[in-house]
Amino acid sequence: MSLKEKIDADIKSAMLAKNKDELRALRSIKSLILLAETDKGAQGEVSTDAEIKLLTKAAKQRKESAEVYAGQGRADLEKIELDELAVIEKYLPKQLSEDEIAAKLKEIIAEVGAKGPGDMGKVMGAATKAFAGTADNKVVSALVKSLLSQ
Repeated sequence: MSLKEKIDADIKSAMLAKNKDELRALRSIKSLILLAETDKGAQGEVSTDAEIKLLTKAAKQRKESAEVYAGQGRADLEKIELDELAVIEKYLPKQLSEDEIAAKLKEIIAEVGAKGPGDMGKVMGAATKAFAGTADNKVVSALVKSLLSQ
C-alpha cells in the first residue's frame, strides 16, 4: 500500500472518529503528495524517497514553527504544530539515536578518508544519502563537526 493510499484510509478513519486535529495533519500530507504528483516533470506517481523527503520537510517545518510559537508564548498554536508533527512522524521511518548516528558516521568518515574539519563536505555528502529520512541533518552536522575536530 502506497503512502497516498494509507493517508486516504487514515483520513476516512479520522473523519469517522471526528478527530479534527489528525484530519488537518493528514489533509496537509495529502496536499503535499498531490502537489508533488502534479509538479512539472513529475510522472504522476511519487517515489518512496520523494515521499520521505516531503514528510521530513513537513516535520521540520512543524518543529520550527512550534519553537517559534513557544518563544512567543503562544502555547495554543504550539500545541497545534506539535499535534500535526506527531501525526506526520507516524509515516516517517524510525529515527536513529545519536549513538547510532555517531557509529555510522565513524564508518562513513573511514570510507571517505576524512582527516579533519576541511573534509566535512565530503562526509556530509555521504551522510546525507546514508541517513535520508532517518536522522535530522542538524544532529548529523553537529556530530560530524565534533568527530572531525577530534
